[in-house]
Amino acid sequence: MKFLVTGVAGFIGSNYIHYVVEKYKEDMFVGLDALTYAGNYNNIKDLEDKTNFKFIKGDITDRKFIYQLFAEENFDIVINFAAESHVDNSIKNPEVFLNTNIIGTSILMDASREYKIKRYHQVSTDEVYGDLPLDKPELKFTEETPLHTSSPYSSSKASADLLVMAYFRTYNLPVTISRCSNNYGPYQFPEKLIPVVISKALKNEKIPVYGRGENVRDWIHVIDHNIGVDKIVREGKVGEIYNLGGHSERTNLDVIKLILKEIERSEDLIEFVEDRPGHDLRYAIDTTKVEEKLNWKPSYTFEEGIKETVKWYLNNKEWIDNILSGEYRKAYKEK
Repeated sequence: MKFLVTGVAGFIGSNYIHYVVEKYKEDMFVGLDALTYAGNYNNIKDLEDKTNFKFIKGDITDRKFIYQLFAEENFDIVINFAAESHVDNSIKNPEVFLNTNIIGTSILMDASREYKIKRYHQVSTDEVYGDLPLDKPELKFTEETPLHTSSPYSSSKASADLLVMAYFRTYNLPVTISRCSNNYGPYQFPEKLIPVVISKALKNEKIPVYGRGENVRDWIHVIDHNIGVDKIVREGKVGEIYNLGGHSERTNLDVIKLILKEIERSEDLIEFVEDRPGHDLRYAIDTTKVEEKLNWKPSYTFEEGIKETVKWYLNNKEWIDNILSGEYRKAYKEK
């Protein structure tokens, strides 16, 4: 089979493409990325010599380009990781999130309809469900939880999900959706919590923490997430939504303290700052459906995963430095 994987130079997409290119040597994978600020070609550069992978630079919001690409490549499966995803950025500039996350999704699905794609998979987020109270730990998001968004980012992802299900119902486009909790692992762009903490702590810089750091997130290792996506794409039922979570709820403050302990830095680096507007209190994922239907379970505990993640960043300081300096933008050379 031939796969189109969008957002392939980003954090989750690059980890996914490494996993499937190695596992499915009989399949062909075309990686697409616009290489905007969070797309780092260095993440996938070591795949250049793989016979079952090729990279194409392009934007999912460019309808003419996307249709031409579908016509030339004859894809069987489309997996859409491409997204603007940083909540703070969505608060400052919502328009780019609406354009990429909603319009880009619609263009990919229009092309998928036109060229008779066998499966379109949308990678979404638990943030579309809104948040849960801190004092009711028994409550978790299920696939039936109503959408209740808090930020322009989550609103754009929820809109895309609604659009995906509308294309399934109206056009019979064979779709699936996965909604994941907070990811962590290698290649995460240093604007998100864990790489920010690591990079700042290594330089003994102050680590800003919103509010009192009491907000709770469910953490899933990016490898576990991508194994789940792969299972859903290959075995999931058309028209279904599946939640992927790590069974690892932690407060932001607990995560930061664990990282500081791991790299032997003082908690004095923690600096509480004004809370983010509309900051969700708690995310928690119920994974019963994907565990029962597709026999998927997370393999990492958070303690194991964070040790491995911290070690990766410590061994790849040049990767972080290249991003902070902007040097990574020169990694891709047009052929």
